[in-house]
Amino acid sequence: MSQGIHHTEVDGIPTLFAYATGPMRAGLVFRVGVADETLAGAGITHLVEHLALHRQGLADYHFNGATKAAFTHFHVEGAEHEIVAYLDGVCTSLLDLPMERLETEKEILRTEEASREPGQLPLWRYGAQGYGLVSYPEWGVRGVRPDDVREWAGTWFTRDNAVLWIAGERLPAGLSLKLPAGQRRPMPAVTSALPTAPAYFSDGKGGVLLDAVVTDTTAARLYAGVLERELSRSLRQEGGYSYTAAGDYTSRRDGFATVTAFADALPAKQDAVLGGFVDVLAGLQVGRIAQADLEAVRGRSDATLTAPDAAVRRLPGAAEELLAHRPPRGLDELRAELWAMTPQHVHAVALEAAGTALLQAPSGHRADWAGYTAAPTTSSYAVTGTRFEAVRKDGPAMVVGGEGVSLTAGGEAATVLYRACAALLSWPDGGRRLIGTDGLSVEVEPGEYGIDAHTMATIDAAVPPSAVVQLPPRQQRQRQSAGAASAGDARGSAGAVQRKTVARRTGGQTAMLVIFGVLAGLWSLLALSYTVFGVSDPETSTGEWAALAVFLWAVGALLAWPAVRVVRSTRRG
Repeated sequence: MSQGIHHTEVDGIPTLFAYATGPMRAGLVFRVGVADETLAGAGITHLVEHLALHRQGLADYHFNGATKAAFTHFHVEGAEHEIVAYLDGVCTSLLDLPMERLETEKEILRTEEASREPGQLPLWRYGAQGYGLVSYPEWGVRGVRPDDVREWAGTWFTRDNAVLWIAGERLPAGLSLKLPAGQRRPMPAVTSALPTAPAYFSDGKGGVLLDAVVTDTTAARLYAGVLERELSRSLRQEGGYSYTAAGDYTSRRDGFATVTAFADALPAKQDAVLGGFVDVLAGLQVGRIAQADLEAVRGRSDATLTAPDAAVRRLPGAAEELLAHRPPRGLDELRAELWAMTPQHVHAVALEAAGTALLQAPSGHRADWAGYTAAPTTSSYAVTGTRFEAVRKDGPAMVVGGEGVSLTAGGEAATVLYRACAALLSWPDGGRRLIGTDGLSVEVEPGEYGIDAHTMATIDAAVPPSAVVQLPPRQQRQRQSAGAASAGDARGSAGAVQRKTVARRTGGQTAMLVIFGVLAGLWSLLALSYTVFGVSDPETSTGEWAALAVFLWAVGALLAWPAVRVVRSTRRG
């Protein structure tokens, strides 16, 4: 067990203790999180957390809970008797959740969600399952039933799936943690929605964001710090392009970690920030790692490991490590490894990160020039079945088959198979959205494609009931923009196929405009020249001159008319 952290047990629950003066701190950690849910049931862990804390009321001591991707924390700070009361109250509530508060807590969660802006990188990397679910709304909260909540709590919030940590002068007297027996749950499965990497997508709000999955090592932590320093130096101090250039390192507790980096940008500076961001990454990948940067990052890390409260600060993470079957390492061991790191070790991490990188570029920007492959927004195939043409002219077509649905346009398709449908969102007006486990989605709006009731019923019946999410009536504006991508379906391929169709149509119209516009312009120049100079020709009578001038101007008008039609059509579109 790591230096300064002692291992004991309370009521069958592994317990980590570190000596500390001042107010006592404690936490109860369970190996369950958002990544253990399904898209259609998303939010149930968060709901259990809220219900378990309700009976704490308005206590004078500080307490809270947190639902993460793979862990749920209940933590508290206060006097010894307050710690005992809090932990006992949480365990008692988990055994008998206050279901009379269910609907109220649902409303609280929906209010909380309205102010949250989930990042898009997880859904593009992992899809609409596992670790990708942190990018999606908590759609499962609305329809969850009391029995569902009780079953989830009884399955995941158990004695054998928990670790307790305490920081204080001693273990509190009278501590009792009455939880049901269960089993230690494995870490969530890691899925992938990226066929190749490094990859990118364009959907940012002005800045550049990147993450990469690397082996969880001391060298990787140093790489994250060096990357942050270099981004700040290049994009803020030297270039003056960004105000914020930052990096982060998050252990996934399964032997891997996520390195994240971000740089903001004004619209006029987006090209410069994207280029500078890529240049910084490229410099680290070829080994341009300054010893001074490494020493600065190493110094901060060592200061954290040698701080008086180092053991206490490591307790929540150590509890997660223990739940993931990874015994925490000692502080002396970590320091020895830290000081053994060289620029070559950091360079090796930079190369590893380059092979898994996912870049979020500002809207309208590409990164293929830098060696990044566009993340897929379409499927590799379309289903066979009944074809429904769009009511709107030149819109994409819908194909409903026995294995799934596809939206097709211009030789491309967005497909969701029923067997891989993470969620079917259902509105009372008949609208449906099928979201595949790969993160791609298809909007099925009966009125837009003339789809009959029998076909819609076939779609509903083909999706497992556990994947159906019943949603309240939509506003008119929501129905009109159903195909648009949002934080919850930023990878909505239905919208992507439609946008690509419009782009092709606009490109063809532009070509026609140029061709006919040039011809009309040249012909009009010829007509103008003849009109001005032809009248002075002694061999041409006035009648002949007038007739030929009229003819030339008439042909010019005929050539100009198609260009006018294209302009009018483009404005209507």
